[in-house]
Amino acid sequence: MDAISPADIDTAASRIEGVAVRTPLIRSPLLDERVGARVFLKAETLQRMGSFKFRGAFNRCAAIPPEGRKAGVVAYSSGNHAQGVAAAAKLLGMPAVIVMPADAPRPKRERTAALGAEVVLYDRAREDRAAIAREIAERRGAVIVPPFDDPMVIAGQGTIGREIVEDLSALGLSPDVVVVGCSGGGLAAGISLAIKTAVPGADLYTAEPEGFDDMARSFVTGHRERNAQMSGTICDALMSNTPGELTFPIARRLIGKGVTASDAEVEAAVAFAWRELKLVVEPGGAIGLAALLSGRPEVKGKTVVAILSGGNVDPDLFSRIIAA
Repeated sequence: MDAISPADIDTAASRIEGVAVRTPLIRSPLLDERVGARVFLKAETLQRMGSFKFRGAFNRCAAIPPEGRKAGVVAYSSGNHAQGVAAAAKLLGMPAVIVMPADAPRPKRERTAALGAEVVLYDRAREDRAAIAREIAERRGAVIVPPFDDPMVIAGQGTIGREIVEDLSALGLSPDVVVVGCSGGGLAAGISLAIKTAVPGADLYTAEPEGFDDMARSFVTGHRERNAQMSGTICDALMSNTPGELTFPIARRLIGKGVTASDAEVEAAVAFAWRELKLVVEPGGAIGLAALLSGRPEVKGKTVVAILSGGNVDPDLFSRIIAA
């Protein structure tokens, strides 16, 4: 049985309504021409804290009973989930501790701390962030808010799929293909459940960086594969080393197909979004657009949606990309 149901996504939508931003679907004639399809981009770059992660974080934190909030929450994240949890905790009046890799982009670390969260840094290559978070949570009696492998986090991310279906329906359309950037799979699992519940015939694909395609490889073998390394791609938000225990069964059943994009293709997509769409998208957030611009998957003549999942890019990196 799946970790969540469509009703859980409906509950999450009610819980985040008026707090999370209902982000727009953006179109571009040039993008349609380049891809050969009717393309819509779900601009979660415009979400609170600049990333879709706020949805799942707020849904999970708001579900904690008021009497259980004093000890706060603990999360581990390279940046976007960190900011989402920190913002949710601040809105709900809870303390938050965020375990972040020391090499996370500086703006993400600084913004997390500016929201009032205590930031604990770790070595991504040598230390276990989940173990560090567990120790802190046990010592403080706090609630852990995982980045993806949690039913309420998945349901919160699923509200994106719900909005996609509703907003396309208002235009007299439905999605033929949806491309979702994937790390641990919370976004992919939540969106796929929302989309397939409403549009069973839609095709979904995960998009991952080359060399970090553990979800796509897991689809092929039928069990959760692991990446060989924990760093080495420009997509810092997409370096989870294996699909989630809860997210993988959902994604395998409802998606089952994955595409990849190289770092060069991702950089080209970030530059395209800036020059042609006037949008700031971080590399991990541009992975779906990168795949589409590179012809993966084949979508000619179809109604296609890709998720721009985040816009929290390091300024120096962004400057280099758009100046190239």
